[in-house]
Amino acid sequence: MSTDLVLRDLLGPALARHAARPAIVTDARTWTYADLDVAARSLAAALQANGVTPGTAVALILPNGAEYVVADLAVALLGAAKVPLNLMLSDDEQAYMLTDSRAVVCVVTHDRLASVELARDRGADPFAIVVGGPDDGWHAALATAPLPELPPVPSDAAALIMYTGGTTGLPKGVVHQQRGLAMNLVSHLVEMELTAEDVLLLTSPLPHSAGFLLQAALAKGARTMLEDRFDVEQVLDRVERDGVSYLFLVPTMIYRLLDAVVARDSFDASALRTILYGAAPITPDRLEQGLALFGPVFVQLYAQSEAPNFLTRLRRDDHRADGAGAGRLTSCGQSVLMAEVRVVREDGTPCDPDEVGEVTARSPYTMQGYLDRPVETAEALRDGWLHTGDLGFLTADGYLHLVDRKKDMIITGGLNVYSSEVEQVLARLAGVKSVAVAGIPHPDWGEAVVAFVVPADADVTRESILAAARAELTTYKRPKDVVLVDTLPTTAVGKVDKKALRARMRNGDDS
Repeated sequence: MSTDLVLRDLLGPALARHAARPAIVTDARTWTYADLDVAARSLAAALQANGVTPGTAVALILPNGAEYVVADLAVALLGAAKVPLNLMLSDDEQAYMLTDSRAVVCVVTHDRLASVELARDRGADPFAIVVGGPDDGWHAALATAPLPELPPVPSDAAALIMYTGGTTGLPKGVVHQQRGLAMNLVSHLVEMELTAEDVLLLTSPLPHSAGFLLQAALAKGARTMLEDRFDVEQVLDRVERDGVSYLFLVPTMIYRLLDAVVARDSFDASALRTILYGAAPITPDRLEQGLALFGPVFVQLYAQSEAPNFLTRLRRDDHRADGAGAGRLTSCGQSVLMAEVRVVREDGTPCDPDEVGEVTARSPYTMQGYLDRPVETAEALRDGWLHTGDLGFLTADGYLHLVDRKKDMIITGGLNVYSSEVEQVLARLAGVKSVAVAGIPHPDWGEAVVAFVVPADADVTRESILAAARAELTTYKRPKDVVLVDTLPTTAVGKVDKKALRARMRNGDDS
């Protein structure tokens, strides 16, 4: 094995090493590592016959399932560039990404072929390997003779083009090279604390964070159960009945999990060893509840598409609501082994401890850049550091606390308000199920702080939230208005879509 690793150097041998072990479990069947190896090599041969070489873009428009895993592995074996597209995206958004990435092949379900046709109307020409329907080509591809010899793969070849959520402007293609993804996989193996005996359950879309966890599980020899959506009762059944030991969730999912356990007469959580989560910290009261129900199982990650999944980690022993742990619960942990994190001022100089600035990071798995966007690349990658666009501070002992996205910071009356700070205060109020805070243009203040609240019960009113906020927040941080909503809009990657909330207010829809 070369010291200059490529992704298949880690995944290929694992398929042979763990051949007899169960690898993927879906509703349809259980796939062993040997099953995946044969299928992936057959699909790799079909891809190669359609012009795929190292660095060639291959798009995946597939749900969570064995087809996604096989396609993912086939792309890695060939050293091609995976372009994973979320099913929550519209046909128009997917067509844009197919065209922008110059995908040569698209592995796609029959019901999403409209995206491919739309891309062709715009001048792209991806060959479609269709899964299901009258034009199914998937089974023929898997019947292809397995590729006998894999092509050489340069370590600087493109291995992944991962599109950002696109909350502002058109989505950008984040390009990662083979060597970077190989090192990223190594980082996952170090930081996840995953074992070959673990049973990992993934319910969030594989085109995003979950896909990196899947590859780590395959490299380790673990068993992965795949679901196409988060169903809390099903998750609990998987833990009790199927021995799921490892979950990947966002805090809102964790809260639903806790509520469902409390609602049951009994629940056997003995199999559950790890709940890995990201996107936001857990509130202290919910953490206490989680520790009482599940024990010390919580681990938090922080990163972004430009340096996937692990820039910092909040360890199990940090998840305590007392002593030193109490102050760390609002953080996303310390930098991981293979990453360095610092917080800087506008002029690029390092901030003092507890001083808010922009979070920057460097690691061997930072992106190569944004596809065909040299200006944005130069802005994000400066002097070897990735500028994340997140605002935060580091404590003296190296714990990173995030306070906001740069673009989400509200400037009202010349004063800075961090929306996440206001959200944390309002989320603790009785009757608030979930909340998002955004800055809305205001003729006098520049921007007004507006809270969008999903109420937990019918007694919650705009006036009751405003009154409670007056007791908890200093004057300039208090919401000027509260909008009660049934749900908070989300982007394709499951984050609250504040762009949509701002547009709602601009359009005068505040009901």
